[in-house]
Parts: sequence; C-alpha cells; structure tokens
Amino acid sequence: MAAANNAPKKRPTPEKRDKQNKMRAARNKARRSEMKTAIKKAYVGGTDRTAVIRYAIKRVDQACAAGLLHKNNAARKKSQLMKLLNKAS
Repeated sequence: MAAANNAPKKRPTPEKRDKQNKMRAARNKARRSEMKTAIKKAYVGGTDRTAVIRYAIKRVDQACAAGLLHKNNAARKKSQLMKLLNKAS
C-alpha cells in the first residue's frame, strides 16, 4: 500500500517546484482557454468576421510557440480557420 504523500519535505526545493508547476499549469490553462474561445468566436462569426478569424489564427500560433500545441495540430487548426476565412471573403 502506498503511503500518503503529505509528509513534510526535507528541503525547500520540492516546495518551490510544486509552486512553479501550479503557476505554469494556471498560465497554460488560461492560454489554452483563450485560444479555444477565439476559435469558437471565429466559427460563430459576427460583424467583422475576417478580423475575428485572424485573431484566432494568431492565438493558435501563440499557443504553439508556448508549447501548448504540437506544430502539426496548430497547422491543422490554422488550415481549418483559413478555409473559413476564404469562404467568408
């Protein structure tokens, strides 16, 4: 049976690592959420549809640069958005 991992740590390094991981996870979650929201808004459309789609493409690029998406996944999303942009124009 595995023991609970609530024992106090002997050094401050693991505590710092836990704190850094939580901060990074929160940052990544916010970036991913913003990207997904931008993509959804691009599909819904609106008054200035081309600007909304271009913003979504920018967010996909930024998520890929941050390491949230694999480059092929980002390329696929951008391709789908470009199809939408060409259809809207």
